[in-house]
Amino acid sequence: MQSKQIDQAVAALLPAFRDHGRLVALDTNCRPANRAEGYEVQAALLQAIGEPGLGWKIAATSAAGQKHIGVSGPLAGRLLKSRCLKDGAEVSLTGNFMAVAEAEFAFRIGRDIKRVVSAPLSMSDVMASVEALHVAIEVPASRFEDFAKAGEAQLIAEFACACFFVLGKEVTTDWRGIDLKDHQVTMLSNGKTAALGQGSNVLGDPRLALTWLANELLDHNNFLQAGDVVMTGTCLVPVPVKVGDEVTADFGIFGAVSVKFS
Repeated sequence: MQSKQIDQAVAALLPAFRDHGRLVALDTNCRPANRAEGYEVQAALLQAIGEPGLGWKIAATSAAGQKHIGVSGPLAGRLLKSRCLKDGAEVSLTGNFMAVAEAEFAFRIGRDIKRVVSAPLSMSDVMASVEALHVAIEVPASRFEDFAKAGEAQLIAEFACACFFVLGKEVTTDWRGIDLKDHQVTMLSNGKTAALGQGSNVLGDPRLALTWLANELLDHNNFLQAGDVVMTGTCLVPVPVKVGDEVTADFGIFGAVSVKFS
């Protein structure tokens, strides 16, 4: 994309992102046509927002999720430090027409993940650079009125529906010795079971999802950096929420994390 087109796309997305507004679509003159152009707009949008990124999220990590929004595979989006909340926080649903909560594994990166040979990074390569595991809840929101029809390039441009997320404490259990794909996760809504899931719903394994992200970024002139937090995708069907609800993602021996909605 030409710089003028990128600037036009950012000018349309920026107020929607800041004010929790919505767009029908980007104008055809500045609409990214593919993943590479989507990531170009995404990088420019992060710079225009003018606050530090905290890491990344991975959207559409299940076949059902990909079909729902009509994309060919997972999408990488940016997370903002200002939208990272602590366990028990309150999240406003103003402007959030998606209104769902997702239970996710989150990894914190301990050192930069760069490619040293031409071959894709393996899961063991990537996991060797992980410093910690956290349990988390994502509260996604799209800047597009009909996000299911926006297409992957536009969704990537707007951070892949990233908005607020609640990051639990670091997991102190020896999680590296546990098969995360088989780990069970329960979402409670107002004290009652609302959804059940497991790690395999995240691209087969949350560690595989992280590996996908590391390679996706390298393929698009970026990389995971030390200190980045990565939300790997929902372990269960997103749970609908409304004002007044409180949800808890229970990861068993790994702990739990909660959020309230206003």
